[in-house]
Amino acid sequence: MELEILFQNDSFVAINKPHGLLVHRSKLAKDAEEFALQRLRDQLDLHVYPCHRLDRKTSGVLLFALNEKAHREASELFKERKVEKSYLSIVRGFTPDAQVIDYPLKSEKGNLQEAITEYKTLERFEIPLVSGSHKTSRYSLIELSPNTGRMHQIRRHMAHIFHPILGDRPHGCNKQNKLWKETYQMDTMMLHAATLEFKIQEKQYSLCATYSDEFYKVLNILKGKI
Repeated sequence: MELEILFQNDSFVAINKPHGLLVHRSKLAKDAEEFALQRLRDQLDLHVYPCHRLDRKTSGVLLFALNEKAHREASELFKERKVEKSYLSIVRGFTPDAQVIDYPLKSEKGNLQEAITEYKTLERFEIPLVSGSHKTSRYSLIELSPNTGRMHQIRRHMAHIFHPILGDRPHGCNKQNKLWKETYQMDTMMLHAATLEFKIQEKQYSLCATYSDEFYKVLNILKGKI
């Protein structure tokens, strides 16, 4: 199956990365046999350069450059935090209307790094799904904007405030994940990179990716449509 192309010109190409697909080879996922970089290269028959990363379990907007100059320019924007990113996620519980999570996270080397994530609540749901002693289960659909780009930042921040992302492992709630897998056969992490906006050489780029099928399925369950 071909990757969904969101945008393409002489400098960049953006795809809607499916859940479960690595951006490129990684020592952390030696079991993977397919990668977005190789699939896109073969699909376009062009050399492509990844401008940033998305977790394997995260779907959504993923940007590649089509030449070294564009790659350098875009990479510098990401490094300087001049790229606006927004994510959509379904999390456990009723979240506050809005919140700024300012909580340092440890790097892979064990060093504490500044990490800031802002979010706002778009919708709240309560469904008749028995969980332990609770006769119902509560969830929220939120829009997030990470101001820094630490590894698994959004996932770790939401776990830190006790509103873990549905389907997340290992940072999520094992009981909720098991419940959704047994009840709805759903084990996809509900985190989607929805938009990416940046400006290079006076040209404004605004990229947007639609939900995955799994994300739509969970929303329909929460809205009582399934």
